[in-house]
Amino acid sequence: MKIALIAHDKKKEALITFAEEYKDTFKLHDLYATGTTGKRLIEETGLEVHRFKSGPLGGDQEIGSMVANGNIDIIIFFRDPLTAQPHEPDVSALLRLSDVYDVPLATNEGTASAVMHYLNHIDRE
Repeated sequence: MKIALIAHDKKKEALITFAEEYKDTFKLHDLYATGTTGKRLIEETGLEVHRFKSGPLGGDQEIGSMVANGNIDIIIFFRDPLTAQPHEPDVSALLRLSDVYDVPLATNEGTASAVMHYLNHIDRE
């Protein structure tokens, strides 16, 4: 599966920890990430990740384009709901696209864990 990984600045550390926890599962899939998040994932977990631009510079839109073209299966997006984001319209568009194209979207660790549980289940079949 093709999995997009995104995290707002205050959630990057949580996503790194999450990726480390599910590293064996992530290794079985194609990973995509926005710029800084992808860089940190590569450096801190050793996972192979295709990087797009940083979210505020168009990375969210690049991932949105992949969603619209059927090239992303899952989005894990650790959002920071308590901090205003300068690129909020891009974030909203990505969330809308995930609904339009029926792409599972996890915006917090609890939901992301459920998605990973599902992936672990189908990977064993």
